[in-house]
Amino acid sequence: MKTCLVVDDSKVIRKVSRHILETLGFAVEEAENGKLGLEACDTAMPDVILLDWNMPVMTGIEFISHLRKSPGGDKPKVVFCTTENDVSHIREAISAGADEYVMKPFDHETLQIKLQLVGFP
Repeated sequence: MKTCLVVDDSKVIRKVSRHILETLGFAVEEAENGKLGLEACDTAMPDVILLDWNMPVMTGIEFISHLRKSPGGDKPKVVFCTTENDVSHIREAISAGADEYVMKPFDHETLQIKLQLVGFP
């Protein structure tokens, strides 16, 4: 089964994301900040990571920088999920190692399309 880690400090976003991902056939784990997200990746590297930009403890950019340097950290597809929508933020996310970018709030169809773009039909 495909696995996805949702790293977001919003419990509501984690719950909505989990629901959408489970209907798409993913086994879902959650982390409420980047530090806990990295610990989850150390335990079991997911296939996909939905990553929030603005979080306490560790931002999404800090998370992805650490992830991409860790063993196996080049494997997961990372989709940034954020309210930040200007071109400079998108460029920063992609240059830090993100594979795709989705705006909050997102719905089932939007997330499904983004996952297809990173290789998960």
